[in-house]
Amino acid sequence: MDTRQIEAIGAICAMAALADGSTSSTERERIEGIFKGLSDGAGDEARALATAYRRVMMKQTSVEAEANALGSPEARAYAYEMAVAVCDADGRHSDAEGRFLETLRAALGLSGAEAATVLGQADELAEIDLTAPVAATAAAAVGAGAVAAAALPRTAPVPPPDARNVSAEVDSSILKYSILNGALELLPQGLATMAIVPLQMKMVYGVGKAYGFSLDKGHVKELIATVGVGMTSQVVEGFARDLLGGLAKKFLGKTAGKVVKTATGAAMSFATTYALGQVAKQYYAGGRKLSSVDLRALFGREVERAKGLYAQHRPQIEQSAKTLDPRQVLSMVRGA
Repeated sequence: MDTRQIEAIGAICAMAALADGSTSSTERERIEGIFKGLSDGAGDEARALATAYRRVMMKQTSVEAEANALGSPEARAYAYEMAVAVCDADGRHSDAEGRFLETLRAALGLSGAEAATVLGQADELAEIDLTAPVAATAAAAVGAGAVAAAALPRTAPVPPPDARNVSAEVDSSILKYSILNGALELLPQGLATMAIVPLQMKMVYGVGKAYGFSLDKGHVKELIATVGVGMTSQVVEGFARDLLGGLAKKFLGKTAGKVVKTATGAAMSFATTYALGQVAKQYYAGGRKLSSVDLRALFGREVERAKGLYAQHRPQIEQSAKTLDPRQVLSMVRGA
């Protein structure tokens, strides 16, 4: 994949992130920071992505122009997959995002059936039941020690006599989700990337449940946004890492299921998920008394701590990526 194609996919990614016109100013700043930060990176690919964002913001391009720069069927399919994931990052896509995706589909020359499959899978992930436990196959993939943590309770738990038991179980669950999300980052399929945010939401829900709080999606999203983990920007950043890392290998004969992404993406997803889980643990264990400032500061500290833990768990993450079946990602997250 040459730099012009990388630039085109980056531009489509930026357009998808801004498609519904209701992205918060904070989230826009995060997305802008991702692309601007790329200009400081070495290599033509980093400069191409930074250029793509500037062109989108200055309205110097169009969906059709960027789609025309993508020659291979694989690149076109990937661009659509990525755009769908970005549009569905914070929930099922809006009407405005749906119109953007249809325009993109037509410009890319994808069939209605092909696009509907991708869109249906993304919508299903965006509407997951937080109360449903992650499938046991996922727990097996991250190791036997995490199996018990996978089946988060559907009903309000009865606190054990020793609160330390709850803490240990929550820590086990957080580590399980962190390893699983790190492993998903190593898979080449876009659907794997789409699953990371829903799994983070499931994790936060489970942590709250363990401490006696019955949460809905609104509360979970609010906490995630408060700590500074933008859902859309997180997905955008993941795809940007793909474009600068191992994505090219996907178009050089690597078969589905092979680990092709760089370790950077896995480390970031592991650290972000782990830190988010630890923040949720302290927040709900303390009766939700931490301020937004405290939550963001705590998240920053936990991210740094999690980066240090990544090396310890990297072999397990890489082994899990080899064990996971990308075709079962949707049912795994759904709990089927």
